Amino acid sequence: MTPTVDDAINAFAPALPLAVGYSGGADSTALLLACARKWPQQVSAIHIHHGLQDCADAFVRHCEAFCAQLNVPLVVQRVDARHASGQSPEDAARRARYSAFQALQQQGAVGTLPSIALAHHADDQVETLLLALSRGAGLPGLSAMPAAWERDAIQYHRPLLGVPGATIRAWLQAQGVDWLTDPSNAQLQFTRNRIRAQLLPVLDQAFPQFRQTFARSAAHAAQAQGLLEELAEQDLRATGIPPHIRRLQSLTPARQANALRYWLKTIWRTSPSAAQLQELLRQVGACTSRGHQIQIKVGAGFVRRNMDVLDWYNSDSA
Repeated sequence: MTPTVDDAINAFAPALPLAVGYSGGADSTALLLACARKWPQQVSAIHIHHGLQDCADAFVRHCEAFCAQLNVPLVVQRVDARHASGQSPEDAARRARYSAFQALQQQGAVGTLPSIALAHHADDQVETLLLALSRGAGLPGLSAMPAAWERDAIQYHRPLLGVPGATIRAWLQAQGVDWLTDPSNAQLQFTRNRIRAQLLPVLDQAFPQFRQTFARSAAHAAQAQGLLEELAEQDLRATGIPPHIRRLQSLTPARQANALRYWLKTIWRTSPSAAQLQELLRQVGACTSRGHQIQIKVGAGFVRRNMDVLDWYNSDSA
């Protein structure tokens, strides 16, 4: 049975107080309304003003009015979400949002903030999985979005992850509540929008249960990725952090790749492309003399040899 908004919120048990990421769109409007009803006086809202659209200020006014109606405190955080060369607009906006959440917590702008709820739903999960497949992603990408995770001492939750977007909008209509429509959602130059507008309706006709089955596949991938991360932790305990080159060479190439990917992700918050990782493995394998150098670009920095170990640096870490 497809879960409803009420089912999802009834099963949701975050640490309180709770902040809701609120854009004014249908999904975050439903999440904020349902949470405010369940936990009166325990919920606040955070609106991220990306400054990328002419209607951004009008969005703020709508959010202020709705939060006043609910008697929910609202914090508006302005960010610079412009994307750098080679970076997708979506990734730039996502990074800006998480930086804003962290800054708000550090500033105490929303009080003691153990939990933030985000309004991603079942269609978003499918879109994320299809995007990962289209890019040839590995298990981390195929795991799609987790329902809960911790970042920078904040517990994040996606309580609506099993609820289809159409179900959310129908629930809002039944409440007599209006929402905003982001005009950028109609711009088909963005791959995610093409998936939403063109692929999901076809999947609905061909495989009506695709949201549930895709979610199961993502969960299987996430479980397998969890096992790989456990193995990487074991291998890094053996090689040391930063990884000792000779000890790293004693692992199989697959375990070397797994350990290096995990080291870069957890310590430096960067991820190598498949080509970068393959070249790094080649250079590690060829490193048999004291004078052999290793240097390869990974993310916004470089992996290099530093005496007997590997190091990663950029202008900020140097």
